[in-house]
Amino acid sequence: MRRIMLIPAALALFGLAGAAQAEQQARPQRGEASFYHPERFSGRPMANGDRFQPDSNAAAHRSLPLGTVAEVTNLENGETRRVVIEDRGPYVRGRILDVSPRTAEELGMRESGTAPVEVRPVGQLPNAARDGQAGD
Repeated sequence: MRRIMLIPAALALFGLAGAAQAEQQARPQRGEASFYHPERFSGRPMANGDRFQPDSNAAAHRSLPLGTVAEVTNLENGETRRVVIEDRGPYVRGRILDVSPRTAEELGMRESGTAPVEVRPVGQLPNAARDGQAGD
């Protein structure tokens, strides 16, 4: 009987842990952003299976779920753009986001290569847009 009582408690605890993780991911994050090299990464597959296009609004983040729509604000000039998390990275210490060259240009960070940003998740694409077929 005691073991049966522990199972619901363990499930409740797991549910709370999942909710806490989702809440943490939905909070704005601040850090350094960089952008994909336009020639080096063009056409390469991203984590979602689509091929990277330099003129897209694709972005890479280490932990936000693929398909997350996020607002990125350049903290130096206030420019904000929406991106879709379609890839994993960046893998450079201290950076929290890689954006496409087009988005980097729009955010005013293309010349410097990096910028301090705030990343705020605002939504999620439907599953059909996250299956690696969105760009086809």
